[in-house]
Amino acid sequence: MPIESPNIFVDSAGNIGCEDSPADAQQLASTIPTEAKANSANWVANAAVLWDHRRSLVRVGAIAFVVGLLIAFTIPKKYESTARIMPPDNSSSGAAIFSALAGRALGGESSGLSSLAGSLLGGGKNTSALFVDLLRSGTVTGHLIDRFQLQHVYHKRYVVDTAKRLARHTTVSDDKKSGVISITVEDTDPRRARDLAQGYLDELNLLVNKTNTSPAHQERIFIERRLRGVEAELERAQQELSEFSSTHTTLDIKEQTHAMVDAAAKLQAQLIVGQSELDSLRQIYGNNNIRVRAAEARVADLQHQLEKMSGTSAPLPSDGSGDASIGSQSDELYPPLRQLPRLAVPYADLYRRVKVQETIFTLLTEQYEMARVQEAKDVPVVNVIDPPGIPEKKSWPPRLLLTLVLTIIAVCATCAYILARHRWGRVSAADPRKVLAQQIEITLRNRLDRFWPNHRGHDEIR
Repeated sequence: MPIESPNIFVDSAGNIGCEDSPADAQQLASTIPTEAKANSANWVANAAVLWDHRRSLVRVGAIAFVVGLLIAFTIPKKYESTARIMPPDNSSSGAAIFSALAGRALGGESSGLSSLAGSLLGGGKNTSALFVDLLRSGTVTGHLIDRFQLQHVYHKRYVVDTAKRLARHTTVSDDKKSGVISITVEDTDPRRARDLAQGYLDELNLLVNKTNTSPAHQERIFIERRLRGVEAELERAQQELSEFSSTHTTLDIKEQTHAMVDAAAKLQAQLIVGQSELDSLRQIYGNNNIRVRAAEARVADLQHQLEKMSGTSAPLPSDGSGDASIGSQSDELYPPLRQLPRLAVPYADLYRRVKVQETIFTLLTEQYEMARVQEAKDVPVVNVIDPPGIPEKKSWPPRLLLTLVLTIIAVCATCAYILARHRWGRVSAADPRKVLAQQIEITLRNRLDRFWPNHRGHDEIR
C-alpha cells in the first residue's frame, strides 16, 4: 500500500508542525536539518513581511515606472552614423616585382627598375594602424571642431574639452583579420552625425596626401623645382634670341646666307652683262651718247646694290651684355653678306641655348608626369566600403528598458528598506548597536538644531 505523507506546515516563528499527530511532527522535525529549517523560516518570514507591505510596493513600483518614463523621455535622442573604409592592400608589391622582372627580361633600363625597387622597400607598413592613429590625431580633431563649430554645439569654452567630448562620441575600430576600419559618430542631430563621419574621411584623405613621404613624392618635388628653373632659363634664352634676331634681322642664318649668295650672284651676273654692253656701246657710239650714259647709270646702280649687299668686313663691336652685335642702320631689312659669318656665331650660340633648354624642359616634363603618376600610386587611397548615411533610428536611450530597470531598482530598494526596518524594529532596545544608533541620532539632531533652529517647528506642524 502507498504511504501517505503527513500534512506539514511551518509557522511564522520557524517551527515545523504536522496536522496528523504531534508524534509525527516531532519525528519529521528531527529528520530535517537545522540549516534547512533556518533558511526556510528566513525567506518565509521575509516574504510575509513584504506581503504585508504589498500596497506600498505596488505604489512605489507605479511611481517608479512613471518617473522612469519621464526620465527616459527627458534624455535627448542620440543617433549613430557609421562609415567603413578599407586601406590599400600592401600585397600589390608582388605584382610590381613581377612587372620589374618582366621589364628586365624585355630589355628595360636598369634605372627604372632600380627606382621601382626602391619604391617597393617602403611597402611593409601597417596601413590600418596608421589610418587609425591619423583619425585620432589632434590635426583631424581640430579641423573638425573648426569646420562644424563644435565648441558652440557642445557648449564648451576650451578646444581641449571639445576635443575630449568629440572623442567620447567617436569610435574608431579596425578588424585585425580583414583590416576594415569602422568610424562611428554619435550625435543628437542625425545629419550632423553623418557630416562628422564624412568629415573624418575627408580629413583623412587630406592628411594622407599632406604627410606623404614616399620616394616618388620626393622625386616629384625635386623635378618640379628643377622644371621651374629650366622654364625660367628657357624664357630668358628665347628672349635674348628674339632681341638679337630683331636687332640684326637674322631670322635664319643658313637660309639668309643662301638667299644672299643667290641674290649677289644674280647681281654680279647682271653687272658683268651690263659692263659688256657698256663697252660695246662705247665702241659704237662714243662716250657722249645717251645710250652710253644710260648703260653707265645702270652699271653704277648694279655696283651700288652689290656693294650694299656685300657690306663691310670690319669687325663687329660688342655691346654691354657681351654678345656680338652690329651697328646696322634701322632701315636695313637684312644684314650685309660679309657680316653673316660674324653674325652666325652669336646667333648659333643663342639658338643652341634655346634648343638645349627646350630639350631639358621636354625631358623634365615627361619625368614630372611620370613622377606624378608614381606618386599617385604610392599615396594610400581611402577606399570607402560603406559611406556614412543619415540614421533613421535612434541608438540611445532604450526607453522601455531604461524604465523597467529604474522600476526594478526602485522596488528592490524599497524591499530592502522594508526588511531592514522590520529587522531593526525586532532588535532589543538594550542592544549595543541600537544604543549606539540612538546616540548618533541625538548628536546629529543637536548639530542640526544649531544650523537650522526652526526645523522642529516645521516637523511639528506637519
